[in-house]
Amino acid sequence: MAFCTRHVVRGFSSSALRPAVIKHVMIIGGGQMGAGIAQVAASTGHSVTLVDTSEEILNKSVKGIEGSLKRVVKKKFADKPEAGAEFIHKVLQSLSTSTHAESVIQSSDLVVEAIVENLKVKQEIFGRLDKLAPQHTIFASNTSSLPIADIASSTSRLDRFGGLHFFNPVPMMKLVEVIATPATSQETFDSLLNFSKVLGKTPVSCKDTPGFIVNRLLVPYMLEAVRLYERGHGSKEDIDIAMKLGAGYPMGPFELSDYVGLDTIKFIIDGWCEKDPGNPLFKSSEMLNKLVRLLQV
Repeated sequence: MAFCTRHVVRGFSSSALRPAVIKHVMIIGGGQMGAGIAQVAASTGHSVTLVDTSEEILNKSVKGIEGSLKRVVKKKFADKPEAGAEFIHKVLQSLSTSTHAESVIQSSDLVVEAIVENLKVKQEIFGRLDKLAPQHTIFASNTSSLPIADIASSTSRLDRFGGLHFFNPVPMMKLVEVIATPATSQETFDSLLNFSKVLGKTPVSCKDTPGFIVNRLLVPYMLEAVRLYERGHGSKEDIDIAMKLGAGYPMGPFELSDYVGLDTIKFIIDGWCEKDPGNPLFKSSEMLNKLVRLLQV
């Protein structure tokens, strides 16, 4: 994720190594997550290049970022319109776009991938860029469900590969899960933690386990709500009300499932079940499967 200010000599003890300073960031994927990460990084003094497959997608991404920045300015610079306009101008000056990741990789300290949850696609992109990236460049995936080690296996920089799982909407959500595989070096992990803090986020350290922390708790919770309804133990409305008023949650599990997307929940739980079929927490729901099939018709 960042440009090292110096070359690190392998063999030094970890205590002698300083986390790499991340200045130049490449974000792969101009969707909602990628654009959000790009906005936050550009807003905190980083030079950011947002990469996607077409100018049309990138133009839409930049337009979305501009709209988001205007909403930020309304709150932060309500009484200072000139300062707000200068803030937007400065952020947009730090942001560029490209349809050719290969032309950007040489100047990148950090590469953050935020594309479709497809292991082979992620591996192909990282494998290709690994051959072109400088030695110091850190790779990170924003995946919410795929094992980081599986994605990293397509590269030769296993020690410089980790996970940065942001939450939607990125400019608003404070949390970042920072994931280390068994091969991730302490220097890389510290660099990712520091980068998250510079973005104004609160990072939590995670192992490379299914769902990391948040989704590992959240997805089984949403599925158990579905099973509760399937057993006839409560209506969808009552289950949502119970969790909002009884547990203080802003959304009930069914409202949250609709927000996350039923297809996304099914994709995640199916992947976990394939990895660990004996785990009862990863058991799918026939009702969920049926609803997703109906949505795909």
